[in-house]
Amino acid sequence: MTVVTRNDYVVRAIRPDDWERVRQLRLDALRDPVAHLAFLETYEDAANKPDSFWEDRAVGSGEGSTTAQQFIAEAPDGTWAGSVTVLMEEAGTQDWAGNPVERRQGHAAGVFLRPEHRGNGLIEALFEAGLAWAWQRDAERVRLFVHEDNLRAQTAYRRIGFAPSGLVVAFSKDETTNELEFVLERPS
Repeated sequence: MTVVTRNDYVVRAIRPDDWERVRQLRLDALRDPVAHLAFLETYEDAANKPDSFWEDRAVGSGEGSTTAQQFIAEAPDGTWAGSVTVLMEEAGTQDWAGNPVERRQGHAAGVFLRPEHRGNGLIEALFEAGLAWAWQRDAERVRLFVHEDNLRAQTAYRRIGFAPSGLVVAFSKDETTNELEFVLERPS
């Protein structure tokens, strides 16, 4: 799926041969000032992963995957401006926190926009692609988790149409703080 957004950005699913750029974007995201709130891994952990990890990740969430899809926004000069990944969760399974998954749903993760590309509607374009992919796979809703202190992200998710569900889970990196589940129900 390709979507051309304003200012000639192209939003598309990654391809398996994009693995080096997937790795670089992730490392750049982990250098963001709020990375400690937004991501569960550290820069050091990601940087130490072998190439085979990134190759597998690009295959597992690249074009053609039915279980996960990573979408990137490519700027007119070819640089990757940001990304969102949507993972499919099946009813009757358990999620990453050990909670039961009650219905087929998408789970948005790894959301990142480079600072110089924020505020121009690009996050909405990334989510438009991710949501369309989830709806095509019969997801009943899409959810994500956001740290209680990450107000910038909460504002962006609300603007897209996500709303808090009321589910709160302890943040795995610091159990004295919480992550809030935000959901967007499938349009009728």
